[in-house]
Amino acid sequence: MSTPTTTESASAAPVVPLDDKAAAALLVESYNKIAAEMAKFIVGQTEVIEQLMIAVLAGGHCLLEGVPGLAKTAMIRTLSETLSMAFRRIQFTPDLMPSDITGTDIIQEDPETGRRSFIFQKGPIFTQMLLADEINRTPPKTQAALLEAMQEKTVTVGGHTLKLDQPFFVLATQNPIEQEGTYPLPEAQRDRFIFLVKVEYPNREEEREIVARTTGTFSVKINPVLSGAQILELQKTVRKVPVPDHVTDFVLDLVRFTRPNEKEAPPFIKDLIAWGAGPRACQNLVLAGKVRAVLKGRFHVTIDDIEAVSLPIMRHRVVPTFNAEAEGITVDDIILRIIKTIPRGEAKRSL
Repeated sequence: MSTPTTTESASAAPVVPLDDKAAAALLVESYNKIAAEMAKFIVGQTEVIEQLMIAVLAGGHCLLEGVPGLAKTAMIRTLSETLSMAFRRIQFTPDLMPSDITGTDIIQEDPETGRRSFIFQKGPIFTQMLLADEINRTPPKTQAALLEAMQEKTVTVGGHTLKLDQPFFVLATQNPIEQEGTYPLPEAQRDRFIFLVKVEYPNREEEREIVARTTGTFSVKINPVLSGAQILELQKTVRKVPVPDHVTDFVLDLVRFTRPNEKEAPPFIKDLIAWGAGPRACQNLVLAGKVRAVLKGRFHVTIDDIEAVSLPIMRHRVVPTFNAEAEGITVDDIILRIIKTIPRGEAKRSL
């Protein structure tokens, strides 16, 4: 079993209350600084970095999927260095037990009285940013140890419920190509992740730079940009962003069209989708759309914001039929087809 690693970040400057306009400006400035800091070490992957930051600012968890060697772990670790928060990493393995994550009671002897008593030893889940590395390599009972923490921000052990420090994020990685010795996450757990981000291969020039950096004497120092307290304040600001009715209608159509039994769903859905997305998809689309709107310099959400985050939010919440898989139709293909069928109404598109 791998030993969890811990990083306790230094505290940042105290949080000064800001009005909404100033907070929005701080969010954009901080995002640009974090992207610049991560670019010191990570080559390319700008879309992945943006989605990671949207997940953090929306208060959600993120699942990164990609073949080995694409710097999934490095991206999360580098992101943690730009945020002044407690960070821990767990390498998920087949022999990992739930208590290795949550913690367990240990017997401790009082040196003065000689009496023995049970003392709860906290596990690595008691942090603010948790890297769950190769989460699909551990059995379901251990994967489920994260469920309560991800949803309720609490951990229950031995009849006692303990609160986690805020903010709290689970950033997980998994390899999509290996099947032997892996345990796919159940739908209920995948639904807890705001994003399923697919990490793709770098282009030729990016790969050239990766080779140069990793085979030489290259080194870099990553500077912290935001503290946990600042992130909590920015999350509050994001939630104040208004959503026009036609954008909410677009969100509802997008999610409800994935459900084969819905009367309003397009005819092709019954042939391609076995199980559609739930209400949590609507919530996450709106929250992520609000963050993206602010990052683009707007204080209102547009349909373009929803479209931009639709694939990473929807792809792990839709189960395709056997016919769709047999014909090589991916969930992403289905979602993009649904988007084209949704009426825009009075929507005004703006980038």
